Amino acid sequence: MSWFLSGFFLSLSLCLDLGIVNVAILRAGVARGLLPSFLIGVGSSIGDLVYALLSMAGISLLLENRIIRWVLWLGGTVVLLYMTWNMLKEFRKPKTIELQEEEEQVGTRNWKDFSSGLGLALASPSAILWFATIGGSVIASSGAESSAALLMFFGGFFSASIAWSLFMAGVSSQGGKWLGQRLVRGFSFVSALLFLYFAGKVFVDGYYTLL
Repeated sequence: MSWFLSGFFLSLSLCLDLGIVNVAILRAGVARGLLPSFLIGVGSSIGDLVYALLSMAGISLLLENRIIRWVLWLGGTVVLLYMTWNMLKEFRKPKTIELQEEEEQVGTRNWKDFSSGLGLALASPSAILWFATIGGSVIASSGAESSAALLMFFGGFFSASIAWSLFMAGVSSQGGKWLGQRLVRGFSFVSALLFLYFAGKVFVDGYYTLL
């Protein structure tokens, strides 16, 4: 169960970043309702899972080098603390997001929303950076080696992403445009707590593994 929860909260820390995917989900929910918004989220969830699997595959090879393990340990801790600070700044001064869709986008057929979400997740600069730095470090520190542990870890990762997509679709379709900065501040604060938790986890796990 610990592997599942580790993957779940890792995925949630990525989901809480109000990047292009979350804005697309919010826009679709406000303009067209729950289903189109959720389909974008499902597509993005699969895109995130692809990056997570690639991170695990790459990390497995890189961890054979002790120097790289030290870089991931210390670098990952620093980056996570930096992300915590950024989220706290956004909590104090939340950024403004534009939820109004362009007129020609409103009539987009639902089946296209899935591929749109998948493409946004795979092309998102924040997602690429997240998996290249934070994701790799946390996955490395998890120590999951058996097939059962990995299955639980990525099961939790994917479950959190799907649950988040459904939550965002529901929020946006029921009045995301009225929540405004309160929504952003709430996401930022929870995200800061998760980043701080993973900073501590990466540091402690690395300390016991390397020292």
